[in-house]
Amino acid sequence: MTAPTKPPHSSPADAVPGADLHSPVIDWFEDNARDLPWRHPEAGAWGVMVSEFMLQQTPVSRVLPVYEQWLARWPRPADLAAEAPGEAVRAWGRLGYPRRALRLHGAAVAITERHGGDVPCDHAQLLALPGIGEYTAAAVASFAYGQRHAVLDTNVRRVLARAVTGVQYPPNATTAAERKLARALLPEDERTAARWAAASMELGALVCTARNETCVRCPIAAQCAWRLAGKPEHDGPPRRGQTYAGTDRQVRGKLLAVLREAHAAVPQAVLDRVWHEPVQRARALDGLVADGLVEPLPDGLYRLPLT
Repeated sequence: MTAPTKPPHSSPADAVPGADLHSPVIDWFEDNARDLPWRHPEAGAWGVMVSEFMLQQTPVSRVLPVYEQWLARWPRPADLAAEAPGEAVRAWGRLGYPRRALRLHGAAVAITERHGGDVPCDHAQLLALPGIGEYTAAAVASFAYGQRHAVLDTNVRRVLARAVTGVQYPPNATTAAERKLARALLPEDERTAARWAAASMELGALVCTARNETCVRCPIAAQCAWRLAGKPEHDGPPRRGQTYAGTDRQVRGKLLAVLREAHAAVPQAVLDRVWHEPVQRARALDGLVADGLVEPLPDGLYRLPLT
């Protein structure tokens, strides 16, 4: 995400729901925003898009080195589109959820073919790109082009759940009610709305965190409905945990690691050595093939996809 030029704040006369939240959060952002490469003007819309793909379910600390290597190698969508999709998977490294690499490659091909190599600024055109969903289209339009869109990632949803709705955590999946609330809270001015999107996201990442929130540092603690209610504990459906050890995800990661390091097709026997349990190993490999992340060849050989 990037930080649009600082706009004038809305006046108290603006009858925008939640207007009392905008100025303190944006002011806090001006003083506390992290200096991240995708927030620099030179990152451009492509840099913002790459960061949004990489940051899904992955912390900034892990994304930074891969992001910088990626942009050095593929500074424009056309540069990535000219490569085999398997190269995107290889460069993705250990970021996890490697289907994101294939989707980003597919988006780069579509941008090159449909938009002359420039990431479109129109929200509908962004949403029409392969691999781009509601969140990513809104994030790129807002952070790269300063447009007015509700950008609802996990951090923003948590901030709104606590500050406005008065609950500890948002639902497991984004709801229509959350979308309606986020749209109602958007500042009317485009630049202010884009700034609010970035600022509320940063607040959730640094202060209003999932655990050990630091309310003493929060610029809207005095208005926070959850804090004012005494911080009632979550009483909804159980929170989904992030398990990894022993899962198919771990096995898939081990198989992909072998293929990323190889510069030729890999025999089945080599892949068999990465995991002791043959049924789970076969299931993980079949899943990678079905997802287009691995290409099977004759004679029991496998490689990253070329097409």
